[in-house]
Amino acid sequence: MKTIRLYSWNVNGIRAVHKKGFVDWVLKENPDILCLQETKAHPDQLTKELISINGYQSFFSSSKVKKGYSGVAVYSKLNPVDVKYGFDIPRFDDEGRTLILDYKEFFLFNIYFPNGKMSEERLKYKLDFYDAFLEYVNKLIQQGRKVIVCGDVNTAHKEIDLARPKENEKTSGFLPIERQWIDKFLANGFVDTFRMFNDQPGNYTWWDMQTRARERNVGWRIDYFFVSGNFKDKVKNAFILSDVMGSDHCPIGIEILTDTAN
Repeated sequence: MKTIRLYSWNVNGIRAVHKKGFVDWVLKENPDILCLQETKAHPDQLTKELISINGYQSFFSSSKVKKGYSGVAVYSKLNPVDVKYGFDIPRFDDEGRTLILDYKEFFLFNIYFPNGKMSEERLKYKLDFYDAFLEYVNKLIQQGRKVIVCGDVNTAHKEIDLARPKENEKTSGFLPIERQWIDKFLANGFVDTFRMFNDQPGNYTWWDMQTRARERNVGWRIDYFFVSGNFKDKVKNAFILSDVMGSDHCPIGIEILTDTAN
């Protein structure tokens, strides 16, 4: 058995974070798998240095609906046996929000879940996306597969997960209906890995840049690593890298025991 580290980070533009030393950071941190969200770029817009970071394979899913929008990427030292670019539902897949990698021992979902703040239509899209994802992942669980889910979920689950819960009760990202979906997700056997190790307030992953909220740690915890219950015992640590700059989000990570150290 070997311990490997998985990181997840909403970079708010991979080309923007590249200018801030992203590749050097990856090589220094040396995660075994790095999942990015909100890349805002198609691979043909990226430099060779970004596509081929030394020691990593890379996979990109990009938005087909508009350029410079959404998008996810995975950099992996391990060899997946299969990679899928969505749920086979064009309405959700065309925004480039999902990468699903099969590592035999576990499935890894890297997802940039929709934001519901723009309109009622986008809130409905977000909730429909949540349900389509849950249906997809539950089929894998029913087959006995183990699952890791990471990414920007765009919802803070409980009051402890944001600095100002009362003021945000009617804001998308903390609406009862969104929080209830996370309740349902956990009731389906998934575990919020960070809360396995840390039950303290003040741990956030996103801060509003316009109000310089990060300086005051007025934030939200909306980025997560979840694992299926049948994989929980393999999780040895979960953490938030709140000192890493370059985006309005910070990276998060987990350490797991695995046989899939190829």
